[in-house]
Amino acid sequence: MPDEAAALTALAHAAKQHWNYPASWIESWKSDLTLTPDFIAHHEVFVAIVDGAIAGCSALVVSEGLAELEHMWIRPEHMGQGVGRALFEHILDRAGALGFSDIELSADPNAEKFYERMGARRVGDIPADMFGLARVLPRMRVNLADRLAKR
Repeated sequence: MPDEAAALTALAHAAKQHWNYPASWIESWKSDLTLTPDFIAHHEVFVAIVDGAIAGCSALVVSEGLAELEHMWIRPEHMGQGVGRALFEHILDRAGALGFSDIELSADPNAEKFYERMGARRVGDIPADMFGLARVLPRMRVNLADRLAKR
């Protein structure tokens, strides 16, 4: 799948632009929105396919005993159709299968409500000022044991 890096990066840009961020912000996030072949080769990256095309992607990054969701992107025309839910649940299942009790993520403020519906709870804030404008990213966590108990 490293050969899909350009397609997944384009997806990330389209998803971020959906929230009507200024072009200067999107440009400043260019490296954060890029999924490189190296990243894909060294982490578990999953894609959702709808009608033969990539509708979304997500990545599970494991380091120093922490499981983290990164690069959760849904093509705007597929938002609200269950693609994000399916990808997120797959990531949670995979983290649990690897023996993790929790998974963490840093959410775009526009996505916080989605993650709350999925069982994540805010555990902190990450300062993310943009060009002098105060901005905060929610740091969130899902307890996988709590999730299993609710099933």
